[in-house]
Amino acid sequence: MAGTWFLPLLFAALVLNCYGQDKKIHIVYMGDLPKAGPSTASLHHTMLEDVLGSSAHAKESLVYSYGRSFNGFAAKLSDDEVAKFQEGDGVVSVLPNKIFTLHTTRSWDFTGLPQTHFGSPHEGDVIVGLLDTGIWPEAASFADEGFGPPPAKWKGTCQTADNVTCNNKLIGARFYNSENSYDVSDFKSVRDSEGHGTHTSSTAAGRAVEGASFLGLAEGVARGAVPQARIAMYKVCWAYGCASADILAAFDDAIADGVDIISVSLGSSLPAEYFEDEIAIGSFHAMKKGVLTSNSAGNSGPDPFSVSNYSPWSLTVAASTIDRKFVAQVVLGDGQTLTGNAINPFELNGTSLPLIYGGAAPNVSAGASKDISKFCDPGALNSYKTTGKIVICEGINDGSGVMEADGLGTIMFDSAYSDFAFSYPLPATLLNIEDGIKAVNYAQTADYPIGTILAGETWKDVAAPRVVSFSSRGPNPITADILKPDLTAPGVDILAAWSPVAPPSINSEDTRRVKYNIISGTSMSCPHASGAAAYIKSFYPNWSPAAIKSALMTTAFVMDGRKNEDAEFAYGSGHINPSAALNPGLVYDASEKDYVDFLCKQGYNTTTLRLVTGDSSTCDGISPGTAWDLNYPSFALSIQDGLPISGTFQRTVTNVGLSNSTYYANVYMPSLVKVTVEPSILSFSSLGEKKSFTVKVSGGVIAQQPIISGYISWKDGLHTVRSPLVVYTVLPSSTQTDFNKGASFKGSSMYHKNGIVGN
Repeated sequence: MAGTWFLPLLFAALVLNCYGQDKKIHIVYMGDLPKAGPSTASLHHTMLEDVLGSSAHAKESLVYSYGRSFNGFAAKLSDDEVAKFQEGDGVVSVLPNKIFTLHTTRSWDFTGLPQTHFGSPHEGDVIVGLLDTGIWPEAASFADEGFGPPPAKWKGTCQTADNVTCNNKLIGARFYNSENSYDVSDFKSVRDSEGHGTHTSSTAAGRAVEGASFLGLAEGVARGAVPQARIAMYKVCWAYGCASADILAAFDDAIADGVDIISVSLGSSLPAEYFEDEIAIGSFHAMKKGVLTSNSAGNSGPDPFSVSNYSPWSLTVAASTIDRKFVAQVVLGDGQTLTGNAINPFELNGTSLPLIYGGAAPNVSAGASKDISKFCDPGALNSYKTTGKIVICEGINDGSGVMEADGLGTIMFDSAYSDFAFSYPLPATLLNIEDGIKAVNYAQTADYPIGTILAGETWKDVAAPRVVSFSSRGPNPITADILKPDLTAPGVDILAAWSPVAPPSINSEDTRRVKYNIISGTSMSCPHASGAAAYIKSFYPNWSPAAIKSALMTTAFVMDGRKNEDAEFAYGSGHINPSAALNPGLVYDASEKDYVDFLCKQGYNTTTLRLVTGDSSTCDGISPGTAWDLNYPSFALSIQDGLPISGTFQRTVTNVGLSNSTYYANVYMPSLVKVTVEPSILSFSSLGEKKSFTVKVSGGVIAQQPIISGYISWKDGLHTVRSPLVVYTVLPSSTQTDFNKGASFKGSSMYHKNGIVGN
């Protein structure tokens, strides 16, 4: 017996291995809802019972049963169990529970939608659903004074944990946490501890709030595009990130609850095929029910192929500047005045303080050298030398190292982050390299170096709009001939509502608390597009997601390619123009059938598509090929290196302008490329009438061509319906796929825990 003492432990280990030790949450996606038969919940339980061996194990394993808007479930499964489901009938894909990351007083005026804009009497019927970090219900942006009851179509609920209350403005609140993982900072409710979701909600549809500011900066009226619209929050993000099983559960609920627009300011940093991408799956089923999903493009720019959320049925939004920037100047003791980027509400009142270069104050006792201390990281500075001084640091930091060493301010310098500003927990500014070296030279050569950091100011940015450096770029990593991003919107230094328990700066230990905050990211541009889409929806409630998307894209402000070297791969169709989008003249509409045909050409088979669509869709007679015939509002032609330019696009436009109208084609393209439009004249005699045309693109052999930019526009004397046309080269398909999956994706490096820059 002495030699067999381990057998009970071995048996216990085997049991744990079989029943949960190595089990992880996976999503079993099964497509559209079944038309008949048992309930989805019953079906999911039976499937789990068959694979796991008992009803008890099935019940214990199940995390979510998706069955309100599409079919599928999330469950804790071992690798062997995953394999069995992958082989089973009726399953489209089995996906691990991935963790995604989070990708205003002036911005709406800059888009051409002033506070006095013409509103729709049906604005109160529009519901914007947001998948985010939650919301702070008590914020003034979500007050419901003067609001009537929610529209009758609303089928949602308000989960009231943590004293959350909804009203006639914030009409819905749900939260999801499949990992059952909570940080000490998390509220176990829809209440927002990060600030991100409160910010995006108020940007899209917050009511007008007078006198909003960030500690006195950017004071004015904070508002959304549709101040009378309703908001529903679906909290899917926590301190650890945003789980894909929760994201799908939120889509399932939001679609069934009756939202009109879904705003998703988060995403993955790695590309995936459409039905292996939970946001693409959710937005596909939203599209089927007439709901447009607006997505952030990601913060992995300016690298090429870094754009995320690229499905053709959703709207992908890049981030660009507005005509306001935040600066904080440094005045040195020798009279030099240097200008840096910072959101700096601190007042030193012109008082000069001693200056020291971080590299001259290493914490030797902690093992730091001057080459370490120059970056001012926590523990690297000698407080005997830095106490009471402004510390000059190389690179960007969150201020914690200087504060820990009893410094009173920091002057940083770096070549990055030159086109937007951060907020810090102490007086600070970020200089460029040249000016930073000037400050260091002064600090190291003056007998008694002194200086001061002036309070932050707002300056006019005459170069706006420009796509910001962090905004993710195309080309599209999955479908080369669908141009992504679709358009750009304000995403830099945006003021909006904030959670009063969240730190307002990039330092998570910042103890200040604010009601409104200024942050940057494609997370901020996405709700601008979501709000604009809701604005159009309030006037045209029967327009399809594709029609709304087309209206926004074809009326966008034309961007200056000289300011954006990545051109359309940075900004798509241009900068959002909500007022013009109300009267686009023509729209490129698309139905579920159009997307199914597109998917057939992408290589999906009839069996898979019938599961997704829930009908008799077929790929019979449709061979794998290009995306040229999808009725998209932009044109992209990818050419393999060393081949001639050649492509033919089929498009159909629907008249939504004047009953009797005639449109004439106008084409611009560099001489290297020839473009013909047939017919070049489209005449309409009624609203809703459709006309088709063909675009033929040709030219000589090209190689290593990053992008050739042009456009096609239709004009009737009143409307201009403009679509970008780009030609570029790609590697052979197998090589390109390997490249896309590799180092071109940096991840969401711009994301900070407190949501200062989200996806």
